[in-house]
Amino acid sequence: MLKIAIVDDNSFLIHAVKEKLSFFEDVSVKHTSLNGSELLTKLEENHNLDLILMDIEMPVLNGIETTQIVKQKYPHIKIIMLTAFDNDEHIFNAIKAGADGYLLKEINPKDLYEGIIETLNGGAAMNPSIAMKTLKLLRNPIDIQNPRDQEEISLSTREVEVLEQLSKGLSYTVIAEHLFLSPSTVRKHIENIYKKLQVHSKIEAVQKARNHNII
Repeated sequence: MLKIAIVDDNSFLIHAVKEKLSFFEDVSVKHTSLNGSELLTKLEENHNLDLILMDIEMPVLNGIETTQIVKQKYPHIKIIMLTAFDNDEHIFNAIKAGADGYLLKEINPKDLYEGIIETLNGGAAMNPSIAMKTLKLLRNPIDIQNPRDQEEISLSTREVEVLEQLSKGLSYTVIAEHLFLSPSTVRKHIENIYKKLQVHSKIEAVQKARNHNII
Protein backbone atom coordinates (compact mmCIF):
# COMPACT_ATOMS: atom_id res chain seq x y z
CA MET A 1 0.00 0.00 0.00
CA LEU A 2 1.41 3.42 -1.01
CA LYS A 3 1.16 5.89 1.87
CA ILE A 4 0.51 9.43 0.63
CA ALA A 5 -0.01 12.85 2.27
CA ILE A 6 -1.57 15.87 0.54
CA VAL A 7 -0.68 19.45 1.49
CA ASP A 8 -2.75 22.31 0.07
CA ASP A 9 -4.32 25.41 1.62
CA ASN A 10 -7.50 24.81 -0.39
CA SER A 11 -9.60 22.03 1.18
CA PHE A 12 -11.68 21.74 -2.01
CA LEU A 13 -8.52 20.92 -4.00
CA ILE A 14 -7.42 18.40 -1.35
CA HIS A 15 -10.78 16.68 -1.81
CA ALA A 16 -10.35 16.74 -5.63
CA VAL A 17 -6.90 15.10 -5.39
CA LYS A 18 -8.19 12.47 -2.95
CA GLU A 19 -10.97 11.71 -5.40
CA LYS A 20 -8.45 11.23 -8.24
CA LEU A 21 -6.44 8.82 -6.07
CA SER A 22 -9.53 6.89 -4.92
CA PHE A 23 -9.53 5.02 -8.27
CA PHE A 24 -6.36 3.15 -7.24
CA GLU A 25 -6.64 0.45 -4.59
CA ASP A 26 -2.95 0.45 -3.71
CA VAL A 27 -2.95 4.16 -2.70
CA SER A 28 -3.85 5.23 0.81
CA VAL A 29 -4.06 8.95 1.75
CA LYS A 30 -2.73 8.87 5.31
CA HIS A 31 -3.32 12.54 6.13
CA THR A 32 -3.84 16.01 4.67
CA SER A 33 -2.57 19.43 5.81
CA LEU A 34 -3.50 23.01 4.96
CA ASN A 35 0.08 24.35 5.18
CA GLY A 36 3.67 23.23 5.63
CA SER A 37 3.75 23.86 9.36
CA GLU A 38 0.75 21.59 9.93
CA LEU A 39 2.42 18.87 7.83
CA LEU A 40 5.67 19.07 9.85
CA THR A 41 3.72 18.61 13.11
CA LYS A 42 2.04 15.50 11.68
CA LEU A 43 5.37 14.11 10.42
CA GLU A 44 6.87 14.49 13.91
CA GLU A 45 4.10 12.23 15.19
CA ASN A 46 4.44 9.75 12.31
CA HIS A 47 6.72 10.00 9.26
CA ASN A 48 5.87 6.56 7.91
CA LEU A 49 4.99 7.94 4.45
CA ASP A 50 6.11 7.15 0.91
CA LEU A 51 5.25 10.39 -0.84
CA ILE A 52 3.84 13.89 -0.33
CA LEU A 53 1.83 15.83 -2.92
CA MET A 54 2.78 19.43 -2.09
CA ASP A 55 1.22 22.71 -3.12
CA ILE A 56 3.56 25.75 -3.41
CA GLU A 57 1.57 28.87 -2.56
CA MET A 58 0.51 28.39 1.08
CA PRO A 59 0.33 30.60 4.19
CA VAL A 60 2.49 30.03 7.30
CA LEU A 61 5.07 27.87 5.51
CA ASN A 62 5.01 27.53 1.74
CA GLY A 63 5.65 24.36 -0.25
CA ILE A 64 9.24 25.15 -1.23
CA GLU A 65 10.35 25.93 2.36
CA THR A 66 8.50 22.85 3.59
CA THR A 67 10.11 20.62 0.94
CA GLN A 68 13.55 21.78 2.05
CA ILE A 69 12.82 20.93 5.70
CA VAL A 70 11.17 17.55 4.92
CA LYS A 71 14.10 16.54 2.70
CA GLN A 72 16.59 17.37 5.47
CA LYS A 73 14.65 15.58 8.21
CA TYR A 74 13.03 12.70 6.29
CA PRO A 75 15.08 12.07 3.12
CA HIS A 76 13.21 8.79 2.46
CA ILE A 77 9.95 10.65 1.70
CA LYS A 78 9.48 11.54 -1.97
CA ILE A 79 7.85 14.88 -2.79
CA ILE A 80 5.93 15.85 -5.91
CA MET A 81 4.97 19.51 -6.22
CA LEU A 82 1.34 19.53 -7.33
CA THR A 83 0.60 23.11 -8.25
CA ALA A 84 -1.45 25.38 -10.46
CA PHE A 85 1.67 27.30 -11.54
CA ASP A 86 4.39 26.36 -13.98
CA ASN A 87 6.43 29.56 -13.66
CA ASP A 88 10.20 29.28 -14.00
CA GLU A 89 11.12 30.57 -10.56
CA HIS A 90 8.80 28.11 -8.79
CA ILE A 91 10.15 25.16 -10.80
CA PHE A 92 13.77 26.13 -10.20
CA ASN A 93 13.31 26.75 -6.46
CA ALA A 94 11.30 23.54 -6.02
CA ILE A 95 14.03 21.47 -7.70
CA LYS A 96 16.72 23.19 -5.63
CA ALA A 97 14.72 22.50 -2.46
CA GLY A 98 14.78 18.78 -3.32
CA ALA A 99 11.43 18.10 -5.01
CA ASP A 100 11.34 14.75 -6.85
CA GLY A 101 8.69 15.75 -9.37
CA TYR A 102 6.49 18.63 -10.49
CA LEU A 103 2.95 18.18 -11.83
CA LEU A 104 0.06 20.53 -12.50
CA LYS A 105 -3.21 20.25 -10.56
CA GLU A 106 -5.26 19.83 -13.73
CA ILE A 107 -3.64 16.39 -14.26
CA ASN A 108 -5.98 13.41 -14.81
CA PRO A 109 -6.12 10.52 -12.28
CA LYS A 110 -4.20 8.02 -14.47
CA ASP A 111 -1.28 10.41 -15.12
CA LEU A 112 -1.15 11.41 -11.45
CA TYR A 113 -0.99 7.77 -10.37
CA GLU A 114 1.68 6.95 -12.98
CA GLY A 115 3.67 10.01 -11.86
CA ILE A 116 3.57 8.77 -8.26
CA ILE A 117 4.71 5.27 -9.26
CA GLU A 118 7.47 6.67 -11.50
CA THR A 119 8.75 8.91 -8.68
CA LEU A 120 8.69 6.08 -6.11
CA ASN A 121 10.72 3.99 -8.58
CA GLY A 122 13.44 6.64 -8.65
CA GLY A 123 12.22 8.65 -11.65
CA ALA A 124 11.05 12.27 -11.76
CA ALA A 125 7.40 12.95 -12.56
CA MET A 126 7.02 16.01 -14.77
CA ASN A 127 4.36 16.93 -17.25
CA PRO A 128 5.68 17.93 -20.72
CA SER A 129 5.38 21.72 -20.28
CA ILE A 130 7.32 21.56 -16.98
CA ALA A 131 9.97 19.29 -18.52
CA MET A 132 10.46 21.82 -21.36
CA LYS A 133 10.79 24.71 -18.90
CA THR A 134 13.29 22.72 -16.82
CA LEU A 135 15.43 22.10 -19.91
CA LYS A 136 15.24 25.80 -20.75
CA LEU A 137 16.35 26.70 -17.22
CA LEU A 138 19.33 24.35 -17.54
CA ARG A 139 20.33 25.87 -20.88
CA ASN A 140 19.93 29.48 -19.74
CA PRO A 141 20.60 29.61 -16.00
CA ILE A 142 20.77 33.41 -16.18
CA ASP A 143 17.00 33.48 -16.85
CA ILE A 144 16.44 32.00 -13.42
CA GLN A 145 17.57 35.10 -11.61
CA ASN A 146 14.66 37.19 -10.52
CA PRO A 147 15.17 40.95 -11.10
CA ARG A 148 14.84 41.51 -7.36
CA ASP A 149 17.68 39.02 -6.80
CA GLN A 150 20.09 41.20 -8.76
CA GLU A 151 20.45 43.60 -5.81
CA GLU A 152 23.90 43.95 -4.34
CA ILE A 153 24.37 42.17 -1.05
CA SER A 154 27.51 42.74 0.96
CA LEU A 155 28.03 40.63 4.05
CA SER A 156 31.15 40.82 6.19
CA THR A 157 33.46 37.78 6.35
CA ARG A 158 32.22 37.07 9.89
CA GLU A 159 28.58 37.27 8.78
CA VAL A 160 29.28 34.79 5.96
CA GLU A 161 30.92 32.43 8.49
CA VAL A 162 27.86 32.68 10.76
CA LEU A 163 25.55 32.06 7.81
CA GLU A 164 27.53 28.98 6.75
CA GLN A 165 27.19 27.57 10.27
CA LEU A 166 23.49 28.47 10.25
CA SER A 167 22.99 26.58 6.98
CA LYS A 168 24.17 23.40 8.73
CA GLY A 169 21.21 23.73 11.11
CA LEU A 170 23.41 24.53 14.13
CA SER A 171 22.07 26.38 17.18
CA TYR A 172 23.30 29.84 18.21
CA THR A 173 25.26 28.32 21.12
CA VAL A 174 27.05 25.77 18.92
CA ILE A 175 27.82 28.47 16.30
CA ALA A 176 29.21 30.65 19.11
CA GLU A 177 31.51 27.81 20.25
CA HIS A 178 32.71 27.08 16.70
CA LEU A 179 33.49 30.73 15.96
CA PHE A 180 34.76 31.62 19.46
CA LEU A 181 32.03 34.21 19.93
CA SER A 182 29.39 34.79 22.58
CA PRO A 183 25.82 33.65 21.75
CA SER A 184 24.64 37.27 21.97
CA THR A 185 27.24 38.31 19.34
CA VAL A 186 26.04 35.49 17.09
CA ARG A 187 22.44 36.69 17.58
CA LYS A 188 23.53 40.24 16.65
CA HIS A 189 25.28 38.96 13.49
CA ILE A 190 22.15 37.02 12.53
CA GLU A 191 19.98 40.14 13.01
CA ASN A 192 22.33 42.05 10.67
CA ILE A 193 22.28 39.21 8.13
CA TYR A 194 18.44 39.22 8.12
CA LYS A 195 18.44 43.01 7.59
CA LYS A 196 20.98 42.91 4.77
CA LEU A 197 19.31 39.99 3.01
CA GLN A 198 15.83 41.42 3.74
CA VAL A 199 14.54 38.11 5.08
CA HIS A 200 12.68 37.03 8.22
CA SER A 201 13.74 33.44 8.80
CA LYS A 202 16.73 31.14 8.86
CA ILE A 203 15.50 29.16 5.83
CA GLU A 204 14.94 32.33 3.77
CA ALA A 205 18.39 33.65 4.73
CA VAL A 206 20.16 30.41 3.77
CA GLN A 207 18.17 30.06 0.54
CA LYS A 208 18.82 33.65 -0.54
CA ALA A 209 22.52 33.38 0.32
CA ARG A 210 22.77 30.21 -1.79
CA ASN A 211 20.92 31.87 -4.67
CA HIS A 212 23.53 34.63 -4.60
CA ASN A 213 26.44 32.19 -4.21
CA ILE A 214 27.35 33.82 -0.87
CA ILE A 215 27.62 30.38 0.74
